[in-house]
Formats: sequence, C-alpha cells, structure tokens
Amino acid sequence: MKIVAISAGLGEPSSTQLLGERLLKAAGADQVHHVELRLLAHDLVNSLLTRMQSPALEQVITEVVEADALIVVSPVYNASVSGLFKMFFDVLHEGALLDKPVLLAATGGTPRHSLAIDQAMLPLFFYLKAAVAPTAVFAATDDWGDAGSGLDGRIERAGRELAAMVRVRRGESLGDVVDAPQERRERTVTADDFTVTKSFEEMFNAI
Repeated sequence: MKIVAISAGLGEPSSTQLLGERLLKAAGADQVHHVELRLLAHDLVNSLLTRMQSPALEQVITEVVEADALIVVSPVYNASVSGLFKMFFDVLHEGALLDKPVLLAATGGTPRHSLAIDQAMLPLFFYLKAAVAPTAVFAATDDWGDAGSGLDGRIERAGRELAAMVRVRRGESLGDVVDAPQERRERTVTADDFTVTKSFEEMFNAI
C-alpha cells in the first residue's frame, strides 16, 4: 500500500507538516511519501500561468496519480484552505483523483476553524470525485501536547479508516485490515481497537 501525504504548510517545521506525518504513520502503509507544497510554490504558479509543468511538479503529480490513497493537509486561512493547497489541485488533470481514497485534514489556531474542512475541502474533493474518508482530522494550536484533546485518537481512527478503504478496494476483508501485521506501528492492532461505525460499514457495502 502506497500513501502520499500532501501538506501546504509554509513554515519549517509546521503543524501542518507534523499532522501529515502523524497521519501517514497511523495509516500503516508500507510505502509513504510526504510532499511539502511550499517547495513547489514557484512551479505551481508557473504551471498556472504557462500551462507547462516542471519536472519536479510532474514527478509529484505522478506520485499522486499512482498512490493507493492520499492524505491532504492544509492550514486554514480566512476560513478556507491556503492558496498553495488549492493551486496544486487546480493543476491536476481531470480524473486524477477519481475514486481515490482521500483523508482530509487541516490545522488552525482555534477549533472554530475546523469548519473549513466541511465548507472548503469537502466540496473540492467531491467535485474531483475522490472517495473521501469518513473521519477528517482538525488540529487546533491547543490540541498539540494536550492528552485530553482527543487528537491522538482522531489521528489513529482516521489512519485505520483510510487503510481499510484501500484494502476493501483491493478485495480484502475488514478482518485483513485488523489482523495484518503493521511493522510501522508501535503496537499490534486488535479487533477491539478497530471500531467501524454504521455509516462507514454501509459505505463499504455500497462500493
């Protein structure tokens, strides 16, 4: 399983980058690749202006198209995703994300910014016809380092759900997801750890 994480944080390091890394680990993929869009900012602008893509941007787009699933993380600016984040998905060709499992995540200063996931990210990926994972993850500034924030649990659940979506599309059962060894995890996942909500189960039955 190959998962690509795309983060649009501007700093180094950034909470957006950290959240992407944590979600990659939670998904337990055997092949992972983390793309930081700030390193492609000039390439993205040139692509939008000239309709020509640099070799570096072409490589990233190829990684995205060939990935089994994506994790996309944006900081929230003015109640929406960053311009850098939107530019990347503007340069993808039509159908690039068709039926591809995508986990949505965002970072922001306060919990109220989490609405950007529903209002900005979700419509975008519905339009791109991606298969959006049922659990999105938002991390506010105060969530980091706070054991009671529930951030760790949201990350673990979202990662498991994304891995399950990939394996179901491969014809594997949900039991395979639970019982398969995951070398990247610090502990073994058991059936008691893996809880599937009714809506999630219904979604799988519809695939």
